[in-house]
Amino acid sequence: MASDVPGKSKEVRLVSYPTDEVTLDNFEVVETALAEPGEGQVVVRNHWMSLGTVYRDQMRPATNIPIPVFQLGQQMWGRTIGTVVESTVPSLVEGDLVEHFNGWREYAVGYAGEFTKRARELFPSPEYFLSNGPTAWRGMVDTAGVQEGDVVFVSGATTGVGCLAGHIAKARGARMVIGSTGSPDKIDFLRKEAGYDAAFDYHAGSVAEMLRDLAPEGITVCFDNVGGNQLEAALQVAAPGARFALCGSLSAQHGENAPRLDLQGLIPRELSLKGFATLHTPDQINDWNTQFSTWLSEDRVSYPRTVAAEEGVAGLPQAVVDLLAGRFSGTALAKLS
Repeated sequence: MASDVPGKSKEVRLVSYPTDEVTLDNFEVVETALAEPGEGQVVVRNHWMSLGTVYRDQMRPATNIPIPVFQLGQQMWGRTIGTVVESTVPSLVEGDLVEHFNGWREYAVGYAGEFTKRARELFPSPEYFLSNGPTAWRGMVDTAGVQEGDVVFVSGATTGVGCLAGHIAKARGARMVIGSTGSPDKIDFLRKEAGYDAAFDYHAGSVAEMLRDLAPEGITVCFDNVGGNQLEAALQVAAPGARFALCGSLSAQHGENAPRLDLQGLIPRELSLKGFATLHTPDQINDWNTQFSTWLSEDRVSYPRTVAAEEGVAGLPQAVVDLLAGRFSGTALAKLS
């Protein structure tokens, strides 16, 4: 091990499956010996990790979403950016910035193929590589085909995906972008920082009526992160030919019933509903990073984000609890070093 690399590393492990809400008791922070890199391996000091509500689904013994669940007492994973501090391969050298999924820990040791080199000069700071842009782009552009003149509704708009979905819609020429949030305090955030034209608290009344007031001619695109009654309402207010990109179902995580589909109203208007999953392929990520960098330089988008934990790995359990309680806006990030 290089002289400036410690012999131990802190990491977070799941020690019990949550029965209802996630609590600090479901985690433990442990210090483990940092393995020497073998042939073909590198050691990476982790800087930033992204936090997502998908972690709640991974904290179950089994899930029907196409990703593996966390195993009790074993290393967890999450999207992370860091710097190579030791290497046994010429393709990655000390000082290279790399993105990977070996998060929840201070240092990661793994084979070079697990790490993707990133160009530091592309963004103002490394955490920009952890935006939710690939998912937002896949849903808003590839799935819903947002274009000039569209009237767009994004449910769960204050999430990292939701914020960038709204930015993408505006950058692509949408006439109006409307977002929903579960907190009246976040309405100003959506309008002033996330670039939304209008926003509402879905607790404040009938979602369908609030949407009709803001979009009397109907919405033409819906990017749905929530499901439940918000998806039902969007279907009621959709204009003929509207396109729905179904990204998530946050309402189901809080026990809300599945949406009821009014087929008699849906079919004659020829509405299109399509679910999608972003697998974060190299092409998806590279295409987004290039577009994101360009739009940032042109001041056409921003990167709304919250640093959910600044005290390193030890702060991750509380950050996840706060995230699932809806206390953050934009992309939630943990500063690991």
